Amino acid sequence: MIKILAPGRLTIRARLTLSYGVLFLVAGLALLAVTYFLLDQKLLQPFSFDLPDPGKAASGIVGRKEQRLLIQGSPDTMLYLSTQADDLRNATRASLLTQGAVALAVVGAFSVAMGWLISGRLLAPLHRITETARRIGAAPAADRGLHERISLTGPRDELRELADTFDAMLARLDQAFDGQRRFVANASHELRTPLTLNRSLVELAMHRRTASDDVKRLGETLLEINLRHERLINGLLLLARSENELADRSTVDLADVVEHVVAQSAAEAAAAEVQVRAEAAEAELDGDPVLLERLVQNLVDNGIRHNAAGGWVRVASRTLPDGRRELTVANTGPVVPRYEIPVIFEPFRRLGRDRVTGQGAGLGLSIVAAITRAHGGEVVAVPREGGGLTVTVALPPG
Repeated sequence: MIKILAPGRLTIRARLTLSYGVLFLVAGLALLAVTYFLLDQKLLQPFSFDLPDPGKAASGIVGRKEQRLLIQGSPDTMLYLSTQADDLRNATRASLLTQGAVALAVVGAFSVAMGWLISGRLLAPLHRITETARRIGAAPAADRGLHERISLTGPRDELRELADTFDAMLARLDQAFDGQRRFVANASHELRTPLTLNRSLVELAMHRRTASDDVKRLGETLLEINLRHERLINGLLLLARSENELADRSTVDLADVVEHVVAQSAAEAAAAEVQVRAEAAEAELDGDPVLLERLVQNLVDNGIRHNAAGGWVRVASRTLPDGRRELTVANTGPVVPRYEIPVIFEPFRRLGRDRVTGQGAGLGLSIVAAITRAHGGEVVAVPREGGGLTVTVALPPG
């Protein structure tokens, strides 16, 4: 059965089969035409005769040139033979055309079937390449499955060269992802260790009995700077992790995550004089619970930080009619220009006073976008009338 990919488009196998069939049909028609012409020239010549003087026999000639056949007889006999010759000639022509067309149709159908089988065998290595690429693309994580190879055997033709090139590309990608994993692991260790050591030394100096007030104030400043660097490094490492697809999934209810994050943020919200409300409806999906919690946490923290005293943050979860799970975080606060919306999900982007004070690492919403992409979802931010943002995250159920 011919597989149609899209309106007006056929698979390569179908196109090759049709090409074989059309070429055979053209060749068969040409052969039938040549056969008909040669047969007409040699065997299907008209029967001619002359009527001599009365009392003499008539003579007829069949054929032409060196193949002439002289026949003599009465005029009635000659007329009968001429009529029979015409009937025979017409019957032969009709039989040649009819039977030739039937034979051409039968052999043409056979050639199409053979072309379908042969093209399938010729394209089998291409199907193997496609299946390998599909398995790698469907891997639960971007770096999983890169160890697979096609390892195509056979003659070194174009398909073998394509498979070898694909294997070489997979090897390079596998090496690159392996290097990235090692880099993230080494960076996590090498960057966190000195910061932890600095924090310990500063705290030790601050808690000495002989420490002066200036030393304590300096220690508090250094601890704040150190904490900011730790958050920046943790955010970068989390961003690098969440940029990849998920390797391990489990069933997570966004309602539980929302209630947990809102409860944890109560102290920070109270300090900022911001009210945080949760409207959690059941919204189960398959995902990484740690990353999903960080997604909700970043949105809630962003709503609290970019707010005003007496403002509010509303966190809601629900299941959409199309089956997707939706998380909405809306907050009051300063007016956000619409031209700022396209860039707020980019790393190290700060809005408003954060650009001057340097508060935050500018990674919160970029981490939200990365986690959303890793779960196959979409995130949209819309400015609210009167100030603040409404951020909507739509995630597939699995």
